Amino acid sequence: MIRHDSRRAAFNRFPLATAGMVTVKLRTFGFLAVVLVGLLFSSCAVAPRRADQRPGCRRCSRIENHAGHHPPGKCGRPLHRPMRPTFITIHSTDNTSRSADALNHALAMNKGLRGRHNRTGFLTWHFTVDDHSIYQSLPTNETGEHADYEGQGNRSSIGIEMCVNRGNNLDSTIDRTAQLTARLMRQYDIPLDHVVPHMHWRMIRYSDGRDLGFKKCPRILLDGGRLGPKWSAFMAKVSFYAR
Repeated sequence: MIRHDSRRAAFNRFPLATAGMVTVKLRTFGFLAVVLVGLLFSSCAVAPRRADQRPGCRRCSRIENHAGHHPPGKCGRPLHRPMRPTFITIHSTDNTSRSADALNHALAMNKGLRGRHNRTGFLTWHFTVDDHSIYQSLPTNETGEHADYEGQGNRSSIGIEMCVNRGNNLDSTIDRTAQLTARLMRQYDIPLDHVVPHMHWRMIRYSDGRDLGFKKCPRILLDGGRLGPKWSAFMAKVSFYAR
């Protein structure tokens, strides 16, 4: 677009011999200015959108991969158990300590989070999410210990933990989790009805077969300990980002 001073300079390049010529040149310049402005607005108003872009949809944040910190045979990964993921299980940590963010959960898993009554003796899951970061601790094609001991939840699902620490923006954390979930759905061709809360899986202990029922998790997406409007709103976000 030509600025005001530039227009004056443009006029000065043309010798104005008569009043008639001035009128013609003004009209000509005005017409050209209208054309230029029209072209500018037509090119900027509706920029072409890539197929994976949606209004209001931010790119899923960069994932910090900590899987290399958990080599097979170490505390977080004592057994390498291949998995073909067909479900995604959503959890919340229930840890409200200010320092209980995604990074510190990943570091704690690296040192070894003891888990009683399961096969490996440790708790492991794939992703931890807070309001500004996502950390991956297990490959998505490897079984974790996060859902139901030796049941289908562990054997076939990717585990995502949402942080609830003080100072963490829960709305942003939930939105970031929905984006990550949609990304994994597309990557592994997982249908929306296979995105489930932790409480979807019945917990039967590996060590003694005791039936612990269903854990009320993810607590931040439950209404009175049950699935309701909060879970429905989360699933609507996932569906939107997966389109």
